[in-house]
Amino acid sequence: MIIVADDKIPFLRGVLEPWAEVRYLSGAKIGPAEVQDASALITRTRTKVDAALLQNSALKFVATATIGTDHLDISALAAKGVTWTSAPGCNAESVAQWFTSALVRLWLKRGISWQGKTLGIVGCGNVGKRIANKARALGMKVLVNDPPRARAEGAAGFVDFDTILTQCDFITLHVPLDRSGPDRTLGLFDEAAFARVKSGAVIFNSCRGEVIVETALRQALGKGLKAAVLDVWDPEPEITPASLAAAAFATPHIAGYSVDGKANGTAMSVQALARHFGIPELLHWTPEQVPAPKTPVIDLRNFSDPIDIICRAVLATYDIAEDDARLRADPSTFEALRGAYPPRREFAAHKVLLPTGSPAAAILAAMDFQISE
Repeated sequence: MIIVADDKIPFLRGVLEPWAEVRYLSGAKIGPAEVQDASALITRTRTKVDAALLQNSALKFVATATIGTDHLDISALAAKGVTWTSAPGCNAESVAQWFTSALVRLWLKRGISWQGKTLGIVGCGNVGKRIANKARALGMKVLVNDPPRARAEGAAGFVDFDTILTQCDFITLHVPLDRSGPDRTLGLFDEAAFARVKSGAVIFNSCRGEVIVETALRQALGKGLKAAVLDVWDPEPEITPASLAAAAFATPHIAGYSVDGKANGTAMSVQALARHFGIPELLHWTPEQVPAPKTPVIDLRNFSDPIDIICRAVLATYDIAEDDARLRADPSTFEALRGAYPPRREFAAHKVLLPTGSPAAAILAAMDFQISE
């Protein structure tokens, strides 16, 4: 069996070789010729799996080690009888960490406080739910807009899109890129939407760049919209300089790039491949050597202010300002920054030392930190 794999998928080398010939290639360079004689493809978002790629291939199985699937032509896969799988939720905690770090930096750099504010979540699947948990732990009110879930589960617990626009101080986007249909998200935040946004609001986008019309975003930032934090762009990787300049914090599509998220995505892909091809030895495989956190123990026993403690704990695990600085230094390195992204561990991999009775302890515990006196 021949397997083609994106060479940037971590922890994969050596895992499948006992059962297959594995060819590691740059995701952007995987085309029809590269998969012609392959039985399986393990990929990321930089490979477009469409009818042209599949036409003369021997592919029976495609796995993407990502939560997003808009790089997969589902109809073309079905037409060719190719089984496919993704990794839903694999990096949800990583994106929540990115969002929380942005909240902290907005407070420290711009004086934009999250305390007592309302967060609107547009698209509340695995990622949105994790962000909701973090926001509630921080004392924010959370409103959720998710039409597919509302139809399936009932309207209770959900609000309409206009309520998000007009009532929320912070808005974060976690929708798939749907180009048509009743739940179309392409250009969801256009000039009309931004005109309805509450004055002074902040918007975060870590799903797909095309969900926001960037010209409309830039115009809104000169009016009622206070700030934008962007991890995804339209187009990528050639960021529009004006959009980069307009963002309060800008990152190169790495919100979900924690080591934990990558390990989860690889494990889910390997396990799915094992189920499809009948490899019992890999049905429960997970990476064995995940790098330890840079600061596994965060000692904050000498601090007393809860907000200060929360800020220090979050930034000790991940500081969005560092990614922002690297991208702004040379936007042309967008893909290189993704390919050589430094190891980042999620909150749960860190222990925070706090004095007995610290009011911040319960908050950080609810955000998935380990807490010890």
